[in-house]
Amino acid sequence: MFRRYSTLLGLVALTLFVNATTWAQKDQRPNILFIFADDHGYQALSCYGSKVNQTPNLDRIAKEGMRFDRCFVTNSICGPSRAVILTGKYSHLNGFVRNGNRFNGKQQTVSKLLQTAGYQTAVIGKWHLGTDPTGFDYWHILQGQGPYYNPQMDTPNGVVKHTGYTTEIITDVAMDWLKNKRDAEKPFLLMYQHKAPHRNWQPGPKQLHNYDDVTIPEPETLFDDYSNRASPARNQAMTVEKHLNPNDLKLVPQRGLTDEQRKVWDKAYGPKNAEFEKANLTGKDLVRWKYQRYAKDYLRCIDSVDENVGRVLDYLDESGLADNTIVIYSSDQGWYLGEHGWFDKRWMYEESFRTPLMVRWPGKVKPGSVSDAMVMNLDFPELFLDVAGASIPGDMQGRSFKQTLMGETPTDWRQSVYYHYYEFPGAHSVAKHYGVRTQRHKLIHYYDLDEWELFDLKKDSHELNSVYSDPAYASVRKKLEVELQRVRDHYKDDGSVVQYDVPNPKKKKKKRKRA
Repeated sequence: MFRRYSTLLGLVALTLFVNATTWAQKDQRPNILFIFADDHGYQALSCYGSKVNQTPNLDRIAKEGMRFDRCFVTNSICGPSRAVILTGKYSHLNGFVRNGNRFNGKQQTVSKLLQTAGYQTAVIGKWHLGTDPTGFDYWHILQGQGPYYNPQMDTPNGVVKHTGYTTEIITDVAMDWLKNKRDAEKPFLLMYQHKAPHRNWQPGPKQLHNYDDVTIPEPETLFDDYSNRASPARNQAMTVEKHLNPNDLKLVPQRGLTDEQRKVWDKAYGPKNAEFEKANLTGKDLVRWKYQRYAKDYLRCIDSVDENVGRVLDYLDESGLADNTIVIYSSDQGWYLGEHGWFDKRWMYEESFRTPLMVRWPGKVKPGSVSDAMVMNLDFPELFLDVAGASIPGDMQGRSFKQTLMGETPTDWRQSVYYHYYEFPGAHSVAKHYGVRTQRHKLIHYYDLDEWELFDLKKDSHELNSVYSDPAYASVRKKLEVELQRVRDHYKDDGSVVQYDVPNPKKKKKKRKRA
């Protein structure tokens, strides 16, 4: 009997030891810090060779980790990109195809899956999906697009009104969560998401005079005439020349500022505006002035993002969290910093189709490494789950690139990427289109117009001359048309969009109380 009792005690002790060891291992799973900017083009990061600005803190992520030179989005627009990252599914399957849609929070999301796997989850900053976050233990989000100054932010407990510069406030809230509100016994996913550098590019007080004495280099295609391409390139409404308004250019008083903030702004912009009016510019000289004003304000907003990301990186180092935290920096899509004479995004042309991506994971990712693997924002949630050691649902459409991070891109990695943009009619009048990009070529179909473009990216990196009708590219065109149909079938895009009945709380709920 004594032997039996001893054996039983031994089995219980062994079970407790195994369980304790398992939980200890779980506690060692890496934290995931996902830093997301809004409209940050890769060409405005010095680690990507920027000719217009320096981003030393963001560069740290690339210097201490991996830079991806071919990261693409499925749909180059704010809300849809965020929905793709939450669900791991293309827009037509997650139901969020354009800004103004309402995200169905009842569907499967990476935040819910990580919660189930034992992670603590938080989202702070820009959300822009029209419904409250689900699958997050903590959320503190901008209302809609959110202003650059003095934002009101939604929380589960009501509205919190902040005073100050939004980029700094989002960082303050994120730092407070990291320091005081998270469960230190659990690994975490923190989605730390900035509004900047979205239109209308209001710089922070610290950055108002950055670039005052600098001439920003103009892109080679600032005066693109849109010849040799399909008609949509000519019929958009996003040119620096015609579509930047007085509010964008800071020629009128900015809304939403306190009296003290307005004084600082008037001091910064008043003399410059008076000088502009006196110059009475016209033609290309006026376009060049508009470009300088727009580009400088855009870069000033990025300067604040860079500074504030630096604050968070410093805290990770000081707190000891850095060694066991994977840090990911990206943007919801790319951006036109004057290329093709444009601002904004939406197109399948490179500047908006490509997005920056840098990943730091101490002990796992070789510092200063660079990858040209074709990855997508579609892959982000699968990466999060893979890093966490959680199972990846079969209905997610991307693929974890964890192996690539470790320097071993799988031999069967994708060789083409698929894109589909829906928002027409809509802001900036960019026609609906889908297409496929391979290592060298890109085929775009404006399907409502039945117009096509084909680009040889090796010979025409600026995508100025479509060779769709060139007989010399007939075989290339045929292959790409076959590949386009293949990827459309692979991603189950038959032209339909899943429809969710997502109630609008503005019609059914009373105004949120103040927290």
